[in-house]
Amino acid sequence: MKDWLKDLPKVELHLHIEGSLEPELMFALAERNGISLPYASVDEVRAAYDFNDLQSFLNLYYQGMAVLRTADDFHDLAIDYFRRAQAEGVVHVELSFDPQAHLSRGIGFDVQMEGLTRAMRHAEREWGLSTALIMSFLRDQPAEDALAVLEQAEPYLELIDAVGLDSAESGNPPSKFAEVFARAKSLGLPRVAHAGEEGPASYIREALNLLDVCRIDHGVRCLEDSDLVARLRDAQIPLTVCPLSNVRLKVVERIQDHPLPTLLEAGLKITLNSDDPAYFGGGVLDNYLVCEQAFGWDRPTFVSLARNAIEVAFMEEGRRQVLLARLDEFPTSA
Repeated sequence: MKDWLKDLPKVELHLHIEGSLEPELMFALAERNGISLPYASVDEVRAAYDFNDLQSFLNLYYQGMAVLRTADDFHDLAIDYFRRAQAEGVVHVELSFDPQAHLSRGIGFDVQMEGLTRAMRHAEREWGLSTALIMSFLRDQPAEDALAVLEQAEPYLELIDAVGLDSAESGNPPSKFAEVFARAKSLGLPRVAHAGEEGPASYIREALNLLDVCRIDHGVRCLEDSDLVARLRDAQIPLTVCPLSNVRLKVVERIQDHPLPTLLEAGLKITLNSDDPAYFGGGVLDNYLVCEQAFGWDRPTFVSLARNAIEVAFMEEGRRQVLLARLDEFPTSA
């Protein structure tokens, strides 16, 4: 089953590129840029990956990204992830990035975009990976800052496929960013948002009603609201669920406690993703494998999950049809 899941053409819709920073690369970039890390070794960094909640993870996440200084750093970060993803059978990657976290450190928008887009072009040439770029706003920062970043991004909009909303959810409802997302909509940008991870089901409703999003990142707490579940099901609004992330950040205690089977039984459009693979125990393949081990899902179930992701990805229609045809031809018998 592991080999079959590896070969299954998979799509990653929920991936924070800064969260793909492996400790080995963190140390290499720190040395390149003359940065002193508060860790003596790779093992010491990994030992710090024991999180109590989302905020404890974010503290380390922002600390780690301090090694990203140049366009080459952003390029190497993305290439490192693309190489691993391709080896796991991923055929399309949508990478979110957090420009505010870098701008606040004096790293220009041009530096970030040059490094990331150069890596995306390389991945398409080298491995045949299609890619998309999602610019995320930090919800624990003022909405005015997000609006300023959106204005700063306007020269690069042809390179940005969507905008998103991430970072600390508790106490930062989607309604805070209604004006920002209205402006993004007027610019023709698709919109996604984290909601219903640590925040309540009402945050998912706000993201739909006030931000007019086409996808919900996480969304696992939708089960608290039966009317919301019906709405998500009827409209087939995708949820980009990240099982290993939910365990590491204590959204659930164990993978066996995860509501994924209930979400599927409710008829919701679910996709499996890695979120921050360097911090949460693995990439897309690991998330597929842990679900197979915990829930005993059969091959048609995993094909259906892979199909969901292809159907809702930000990609050219021709590419979508190629990947759907490839999935149709993929063997499902043991």
